[in-house]
Amino acid sequence: MGIQIAPSILSADFARLADEATAVSSADWLHVDVMDNHFVPNLTLGMPVVESLAKATNTPLDCHLMIEDPDRWAPGYVEAGAASVTFHIEACRAPIRTAREIRAKGARAAMALRPATPIEPYEDLLAELDMILIMTVEPGFGGQKFLDVCVPKIRRTRQLLDKHGLDLWIEIDGGVSADTIERCAEAGADVFVAGTAVYAAGDPNAMVEQLRGLAEQATGR
Repeated sequence: MGIQIAPSILSADFARLADEATAVSSADWLHVDVMDNHFVPNLTLGMPVVESLAKATNTPLDCHLMIEDPDRWAPGYVEAGAASVTFHIEACRAPIRTAREIRAKGARAAMALRPATPIEPYEDLLAELDMILIMTVEPGFGGQKFLDVCVPKIRRTRQLLDKHGLDLWIEIDGGVSADTIERCAEAGADVFVAGTAVYAAGDPNAMVEQLRGLAEQATGR
């Protein structure tokens, strides 16, 4: 697969979400961070906003659920219009069932890992998923500094996928910028969530293309 860029609307103007989605029309995905102020110490948006946003853009929505009890709520986000739904393994009690429910409703299912959560204990779950999201900052807030300690985990995850012959995407989220995207692409990441780097740029759409170009150059794709 090719490199994919997913601007995070966590860094966008919440009063102008439809316009902010249009401002990154060349993006592959629009990343939507759903936070409940329980699993993470922040409160963002929920299912009604996702439903409205899905009607306002043709860019597929990549919903990242940083919430408690994702087993209960994840399928509803597919119904609201998400094309990909990510649950945190640290909060999920029945990850296989939840992943299967997401996929049965027609969306891609993904599992997210906090920076300190290793991938190896979940090796047997990989075949049930479409994507692994490796957090490269602590989840909860945008604008954080990239954690270099996560790069080896990206590489180990890619090695596990290759070992089992699995065609899963590896997404990274947190501190992605022109300064960090190349080393993550080289380590094996495919999908890059970028918030501040994109929406703080003078031309967000041009920044999407710049980030894509840097990642492609790093991987020779």
